[in-house]
Amino acid sequence: MPSTTFANHLFASIDRARSIDQLLHDPIASLLTPSHLTGSIATTASIVMTASKGAWKSIVSVGKPSVSAANIPMTALSDCLDSRRPQVSGAWVLLPIPSSNAPDLIACIAFDAPAGLPENFLKGPDFETIREHYCLLGQAIDSWYRQQKNSREVIRLNQILEVAANWHTHQDLDRLLQDMAQAATRLLRSDRASIFLWDKPARELVGHPALGMEGKPLRIADDKGLAGAVLASEQPRRWDRSDPTDEVDRKVDTSSGYRTDSLLAVPLIDPRGKPMGVFEVINHADGRFDLQDENDLLELARHASAALSNTQTMQRLIQTRDRLTKDAASQVQLIGHSSEMIQLKTTVTRVGDTDLAVLLLGENGTGKEVVSRQIHYQSKRRFEPFIAVNCAAITETLLESELFGHEKGAFTDAHETRNGKFELANGGTLFLDEIGDMSLAGQAKLLRVLEEKVVVRVGGSAAIPVNVRVIAATNQNLVELVRNKKFREDLYFRLTVVTIQLPPLRSRGEDVLQLADYFLTTFCNKIGRSKPQLSASAKKRLSSHDWPGNVRELRNIIERVAYLTSEDIIDDTQIDFVRSPRSNQEDDNSIVDLSKSLADATSDFQAKYIEQQIKACNRNITQAAERMGLQRSNLYRKMKQLGMQPQDP
Repeated sequence: MPSTTFANHLFASIDRARSIDQLLHDPIASLLTPSHLTGSIATTASIVMTASKGAWKSIVSVGKPSVSAANIPMTALSDCLDSRRPQVSGAWVLLPIPSSNAPDLIACIAFDAPAGLPENFLKGPDFETIREHYCLLGQAIDSWYRQQKNSREVIRLNQILEVAANWHTHQDLDRLLQDMAQAATRLLRSDRASIFLWDKPARELVGHPALGMEGKPLRIADDKGLAGAVLASEQPRRWDRSDPTDEVDRKVDTSSGYRTDSLLAVPLIDPRGKPMGVFEVINHADGRFDLQDENDLLELARHASAALSNTQTMQRLIQTRDRLTKDAASQVQLIGHSSEMIQLKTTVTRVGDTDLAVLLLGENGTGKEVVSRQIHYQSKRRFEPFIAVNCAAITETLLESELFGHEKGAFTDAHETRNGKFELANGGTLFLDEIGDMSLAGQAKLLRVLEEKVVVRVGGSAAIPVNVRVIAATNQNLVELVRNKKFREDLYFRLTVVTIQLPPLRSRGEDVLQLADYFLTTFCNKIGRSKPQLSASAKKRLSSHDWPGNVRELRNIIERVAYLTSEDIIDDTQIDFVRSPRSNQEDDNSIVDLSKSLADATSDFQAKYIEQQIKACNRNITQAAERMGLQRSNLYRKMKQLGMQPQDP
């Protein structure tokens, strides 16, 4: 058979073979035909033998059934393997197959020669033809092994990439480390795996997890054992019991009751090129780890480092987000233990975890925005935006643009595309304050968005989906506005899924002092001063006030006290109301003597105004003059004109 024809048989066999016997069977069978030999002696059988664990076994056997491996002289097989030279024994020719990937293969060819082959057969043309064919067979074996290796490499890399892709979806560090250890154990056919993260300040390597140790973190010194050596050198290391040096930290084996027989460790390098730990696998199924295992673990470690770095960054961001959200929520507490406040807190807690629309009703200053933020922070949307809009502060012409956004060039001064409040609040909560002041046209557009859950920017045509919880608030009587056709009835019912009435401060007087203490603590911490105490007279003055400005008024008064006083005890003279705390007070500033002339009434007002400013500044004339926008000398001159006696403290 010509060599080119035989080579074609080999190429075909290489493509379809899944094992070494499938690769060899058909090409060897094709050599049994006598046409490839020049002499009259024909081959009757071909058997390929290999040495395995001190014995010989047949890989391929083709030809006459009567000719089997049992007929092959064992001594000749051993001589052929040891000498790597062809051997003739009776009617058999034994020929080493020249393959670097399968060096123990011996081709045993039986000839139809009852008297045996001539002594000079190995020098004849027929043997040269046979040797040429079996040289090609050896090359085919090496080519098939390379192809199989490449195929396995592709499969292995695909497995690694599939595993790594899954790692990048994790946000939980412990779960990620567990998955990494399990994947390495499976892919590298090892008994255990651990990822050691470097705790640099503590100079320790922390194993997360150490499989087989019930998931408990394992801490070792960062300069001990094979893991310490890998961390220091940033180079992979392999070890098994045949190595003369024992670099394994036996304390771990002792504490776990486990025996380490082979180990492979590679460094974990973060995206900045800095060492972050060690990836380690223990006890290979075949007894030791090889170079391919090392390369595979290095590839796993490269993906693991990126995934770990991303997950650690994500965890830090989540922790920061949670902390900021918690801090923001703490700034909008509902203060008070009155029955009204207890009921309000209960309602907020029940409503917060729903997605229902809420309408807040109450006087100005009762804390409607504080309640709306509390509802937001107690909902599943707490980590998403909270956007507040004062509807009364937006003109009708700008309302649509403010709420729904606009495209570039939609109107004069629309120099760029702008997202509206609904888009900015997407996923979170939109607080619409003073909803009763919104125009009827604005109400119609708002209703459409609430019903369809899409917005269209001014000047645009694309419908933009929005997922927003709406909390509305007003100090007006919406029912009366609906009756007077000043508020849309359909919008009213759309907003009043849950209605919460906020109590005025005067109806929960027992909360006044608690609120005052809270505000005083807050402002003093903000400006870095020690917190003063309220005297009994100051507490009485605060408790007896009717609080027309509600919590906002109280907050402003305490803010002035915190900033403008320096004493450790605050008395009633330093509590400055915008109007009198008692309507029957004789010197009530709100009472005007109508019997006086305009000039005298004006002088009285100026004297009282100046006196209150001086009192608010703790009788500091210079500071009072600055508050009134006057020079100190001009204030003295004015006081003299009004018959006042200025005295510095």
